[in-house]
Amino acid sequence: MMVLVEAKVLDSTHLELSKPIAAPQGRTVLVSVAERGEKDADRQQWLAASAASLQEAYGDSEPEYPASAVRESNPDYGK
Repeated sequence: MMVLVEAKVLDSTHLELSKPIAAPQGRTVLVSVAERGEKDADRQQWLAASAASLQEAYGDSEPEYPASAVRESNPDYGK
């Protein structure tokens, strides 16, 4: 699962998260750093690539699935 959380840099190897994450102590997590205001062209390229990937995954060519195709409903959907 991917969660977006802002973090404050304490030093070159430590971050302070703005909110807790659901990961137990000792668990390894992946961190992607997007620096604000620096290398704006690079950031725009990443945003464009992300948008293109989402469009491909959820674009107009994606078929509509009927409710009868759902095997198990998500009780948190719409909350």
